[in-house]
Amino acid sequence: MRRRVISFVLVALVMVLAQPVRAEAPVNTTAAGFSAGGLTKIDDYFAHEIGLGKIPGAIVLIQRHGKPVYLKSFGVRDVATKQPMTPDTIFRIFSMSKPITAVTAVMLIDQGKMKLDDPLAKYIPSFADVKVGVEVKGPDGAPKLDLVPPDQPITILDLLRQSSGITYGFYGDNLVRKAYRAADLFRPELTNATFADRIAQLPLEVQPGTIWVYGHSMDVMGRVIEVVTGKSLYQTEKEMLLDPLGMQDTAYYVADPAKFPRIAEPLPNDKTFVAALERDVRTPTTWEAGGSGMVSTVTDYARFVQMLANGGELDGHRYLSEAMFKNMTSNHITPASPVRKGPYYFPGDGFAYGLGFGVRIDRGDHDPPGSIGEFKWDGAGGTYFFVDPKNDMFVLFMVQSPSQRGRIQQDLKRMIYDALEP
Repeated sequence: MRRRVISFVLVALVMVLAQPVRAEAPVNTTAAGFSAGGLTKIDDYFAHEIGLGKIPGAIVLIQRHGKPVYLKSFGVRDVATKQPMTPDTIFRIFSMSKPITAVTAVMLIDQGKMKLDDPLAKYIPSFADVKVGVEVKGPDGAPKLDLVPPDQPITILDLLRQSSGITYGFYGDNLVRKAYRAADLFRPELTNATFADRIAQLPLEVQPGTIWVYGHSMDVMGRVIEVVTGKSLYQTEKEMLLDPLGMQDTAYYVADPAKFPRIAEPLPNDKTFVAALERDVRTPTTWEAGGSGMVSTVTDYARFVQMLANGGELDGHRYLSEAMFKNMTSNHITPASPVRKGPYYFPGDGFAYGLGFGVRIDRGDHDPPGSIGEFKWDGAGGTYFFVDPKNDMFVLFMVQSPSQRGRIQQDLKRMIYDALEP
């Protein structure tokens, strides 16, 4: 009897997940340079993934020469409500917040409000006394942490290129990362100001300007933006970037209860490993995390990515100067600078790092698909984008599946390039 009940539940779940594919952008794919048969493999792939119960649903957008080539929604946004996935679905984008924060910062640099070589302590004085944690052997032979002054100050450039020495406590097991975990950084009444000051009390993992370390740098950058503008991070992003681009559903929480049914949810057993960042986006928050806090839709984020694909301009409005856009999408680590790759190097094979993006500089040891000059980023919940300037194309993938994201992102990219005609 128990087996029958389990079988019934599994069948019901598959029926909920196996929703039909909805095509929102029927176009002449051949004229856009894609084989129709090749793109059909994407349909089959996601039907299979959803049928197996791997993900609840997803949205894929391929845009080339400024126009959608492929925009399809698969499955449901939430297995509990069975609401179908549609382009107005709202996703937690986690680290895809970082490029938005980075672009806002660079816009302020373009305006002369701050400079790349400004010391961080100019804007957040608590960083004037920051120390670097160096592991040494104690008298008993056990490792202990020595705190030493930095050889050079953290700069705005270091925050943008992730070379500040500020780390995450979510993974890794050295003493600095353990100190981050023990610090209870995410305790209540969090704001960008309180969070930045808490980070300043912790040791840096490495000397500033020496190693790429993925961490809270962009969260601290969010506080710098507030100090420079005298406004909250969201107010600044909204006025300078989100409203002009028409990104009406991109924010730090969903304020309108009427939009709650549009929020995508992962499968019940599929949670991000970043437990400290899990929150109910239906509830107002005082912490506008520049590195991980935003929600968005495929239609909203596509406006942002198209602006980047155009070199910092959209609909006749220039957001980034040509010089600063080139700076953002150029390599800022070795061999272009003294900054080396760290042990947890997330840009991946063939990629360096710019100011907020992974930047493709070579084919890589495993020759992943794509073009030199590509730039990209993704989020812990599964959302992902890349821009291929050589092919005048970008891809935006929206899903809520922390456990399946890496595998599916790579499969999707291979299918897209297989379908792209020479």
